[in-house]
Amino acid sequence: MSSSSQRVTQHRLKGLLLKRFGMAAATYALIALVCAVALLNDLLPPPAGTGLLFGGLVALSQLGFFILFRTGKNLRFRDPSLTEAQILVALVWLTLLLAAFDQGRGSLLVIYPLIMLFGVFQLQPRVFVRCALLAFFGFAGLNLFEAYSLRLADPAVAILQISVLAVVLVWLSLFASYVQALRRRMRQRRFALQAHQDTLRGMMRQLEDLAATDELTGLFNRRHFLRLASRALEALEGGRHHGLALIDLDHFKRINDVHGHAAGDRVLQTFATVARACLRDGDILARYGGEEFVLLLPNTDCEQFAACCERLRDAFSRAEPMGVKVDDLSLSVGMTLLTLHDDLDEALHRADQALYQAKRSGRNRCTAAWEAVDA
Repeated sequence: MSSSSQRVTQHRLKGLLLKRFGMAAATYALIALVCAVALLNDLLPPPAGTGLLFGGLVALSQLGFFILFRTGKNLRFRDPSLTEAQILVALVWLTLLLAAFDQGRGSLLVIYPLIMLFGVFQLQPRVFVRCALLAFFGFAGLNLFEAYSLRLADPAVAILQISVLAVVLVWLSLFASYVQALRRRMRQRRFALQAHQDTLRGMMRQLEDLAATDELTGLFNRRHFLRLASRALEALEGGRHHGLALIDLDHFKRINDVHGHAAGDRVLQTFATVARACLRDGDILARYGGEEFVLLLPNTDCEQFAACCERLRDAFSRAEPMGVKVDDLSLSVGMTLLTLHDDLDEALHRADQALYQAKRSGRNRCTAAWEAVDA
């Protein structure tokens, strides 16, 4: 992955984690609102020095998390979301808050599962259970401490509250385990689907290659060449030219008759190999039919194009097909230039006429039809 992609991914992750932190901060604000309601109804003692210190510590802890997320230092941790840390801190603050309540304590038990829900989709089952145990033993320890201090108002109610909390936490732990297992299955299926999609894309590329190439020579076929040439002609700018040539292997029928069709196939393959070595990466060569080939050279002129075709003709005349002894290999070329607003069929006709002239003039030569091209 490139550095720019990594920065984009980290920016998106940072924004997502800040939104999750915003949800946690909003939950703290709602709990503060509940405390205000309890304070107005005399269910919570007025905030003295200890209460103000408690509120300040809560705000300071959330400020610390905000700084971590804002500066990106949370990315140094194994879990950049810091979900477990946020849940543990929230459970500690909630347990300390419940110590200040007496009659309204049971109503605030619902905040325990509310805090735990933040980790259902993020925490591993064993980590979730660890947080659930902290919540349970924290609340149970609070009641045991009050019972030991003889400050527990109603032990029966306390036992009922502890039991309900235990049931809820066990259910949430099982649910979190189920959710994580479901996420693993979905992730595995997504990976499998991605692998199938990659396979299908590879098969599609193979089918496209088969549909676009000549099986014997590995060059483009006629249909694909016409498609590429049409695109190149549409993209042609004024004042520039594309070179277009029709190439015919001389006396190819005689090669088949004397040496057999296997030898003829080897000669066609030899031409394809020689042509690839002589042409640039952006040049387009295709088998036009039988022993005839078509060549398109983007952005060239008369001299460059003629030199390229002559180089190809000379290289083929010196080629030696592997496993076959064929003397006097040669080819004939008919050349023209494509110009802006030119018609591809007309240009092919010009090249064909030039090829016909090369054949009539004795073969093994390159003949041009420049006169039909605008200066």
